[in-house]
Amino acid sequence: MTHDHDLVLRPTAAQREAALNPPPGRNGGDLVVETLAGLGATTVFGLPGQHALGVFDALRRSSLRYVGLRVENNAGFAADAYGRITGEAAPLLLSTGPGALTSLAALQEAAAASAPVLAISSQIPTAGLGGGRHGYLHELPDQSASFRGVVKSVHTARTQSQIPSAIAEAWKSALTVPHGPVWVEIPQDVLLAPASLPVVTAMDATPDDLVPRPELTAVAAELLSGAARPAIIAGGGVVRSDASGKLRRLAELLDAPVVTTYGGKGAFPWAHPLSLQSWLEDRHTTDFLEDADVLLVVGSGLGELSSNYHTFRPRGRVIQIEADLGKLESNHPALGIHADARLALQALLETATERRDPGAAERVREVLSRVSDRIASQELTLEQSLLAAVRRALPARSPSFWDMTILSYWAWCGFDPKGTNLMHSSQGSGGLGYAFPAALGAAVADPTHPVLAVSGDGGALYSIAELATARQHDLSVTWLIIDDGGYGILREYMTDAFGKPTATELTRPDYVALSESFGVPGVRTTPESLESDLTRALSTPGPSVVVLPAVLRMFAPTHLGQGA
Repeated sequence: MTHDHDLVLRPTAAQREAALNPPPGRNGGDLVVETLAGLGATTVFGLPGQHALGVFDALRRSSLRYVGLRVENNAGFAADAYGRITGEAAPLLLSTGPGALTSLAALQEAAAASAPVLAISSQIPTAGLGGGRHGYLHELPDQSASFRGVVKSVHTARTQSQIPSAIAEAWKSALTVPHGPVWVEIPQDVLLAPASLPVVTAMDATPDDLVPRPELTAVAAELLSGAARPAIIAGGGVVRSDASGKLRRLAELLDAPVVTTYGGKGAFPWAHPLSLQSWLEDRHTTDFLEDADVLLVVGSGLGELSSNYHTFRPRGRVIQIEADLGKLESNHPALGIHADARLALQALLETATERRDPGAAERVREVLSRVSDRIASQELTLEQSLLAAVRRALPARSPSFWDMTILSYWAWCGFDPKGTNLMHSSQGSGGLGYAFPAALGAAVADPTHPVLAVSGDGGALYSIAELATARQHDLSVTWLIIDDGGYGILREYMTDAFGKPTATELTRPDYVALSESFGVPGVRTTPESLESDLTRALSTPGPSVVVLPAVLRMFAPTHLGQGA
């Protein structure tokens, strides 16, 4: 009898030949790039540094495409977007100490958004490991400790024979739901030493499935099928697991209205009769969800932004499907189902029974009408017209990336992404500087559609060096910079809280002249010409910058008892 664990992959004749006669001139870095290629990687992001030169030298002997950015944090954002767009683990190559640490904010965003990033960093020489103070360049007592609280898993290879297995294990971790960033570090001397090991060929790092428990999905299906007023909140887990089609089928089976979180934008069609869109920062939406007798939450932890700043108080039964065990029932008691959203939704589709509610679509229209009336009463026509102009200018299949700026806050609630996995922002961890380098990563992932990045002038200065990257790789990214002379949202927050702002006003460059100095076309636009200027920029191959001088305002919040 042959058991599965007795089976081994037999090498081909070419693989045997390569194993017996490895090419000369290889080092430990070659084992890194060979492993990545064997796992299916085609593109890597990063920034070279002294301790990591063994890996970068090996790149020229590999088929991997290298996209180098100018700041490690921006390289991390680019890898994050590449992972979101492709669903693949995006390799991020970094050097020891300052280079590694500079990527932390990007890895935090990847963790919050469940973006699969495979960060591979060098380390000080093996003799310096262990916490002693040897005085090596870039030395940290325990470099991996700086990342352990941010990434999904940490892996260390101390010898060349450990490299393929450590990277494969990390790859599997990054792609097992919930997706996320992982960390691998390899000492400098291990990367530089000549390699006598055979060439790494195919690697098996198939991610594990997170299957729902059938007794739980049976109870959930019964509750939903018998509900009088079911509703659904769809989060980023639906997008990451490519489950939007199953979500739509379930919503239609149950006649259940759907709200998408900001991370779940595009998980449900915006104009669908059951779509409550994404107006989570609105008391009318909150009231509707609180009134549901059965609320299905899929792929969301119901955190601060998804719960109208923790003012949401559900009165009915909550069912929560969540791949991240730490988020399961962390904010509200629920029938908690620890599972991949796609697999759990499939189980519900197989067990739930059809229910008809002719009034569901009308109740959705009533809520959206109340939301619209509330916003209209605040006389924020400039902000609404700008958001509409961006939507008209952006091609339907083009992805967009939004920084932490006022127009983005509007977009979280009111922008139709016109598809799944097309709108992304840094709302997961809320750091500045995400939009432009992330858009570059998306353009690398899919060069067939132009990409839009939206930043404020404050956030733009975090990423301005990447204009050189955009030009060097000729990436078709249009960068819309809303120039209001400062940190606009912080200006509003401080004025509301303290009567006047402090430390929010900025001296900034002439962004058009600056972009042109990089060889990137730039134009200064107006609210009236924004649509035509954006349309022109997005239809022209290569990078471009559109600068809009404008001071925007936010709609009144409802979690503070205002604007309801």
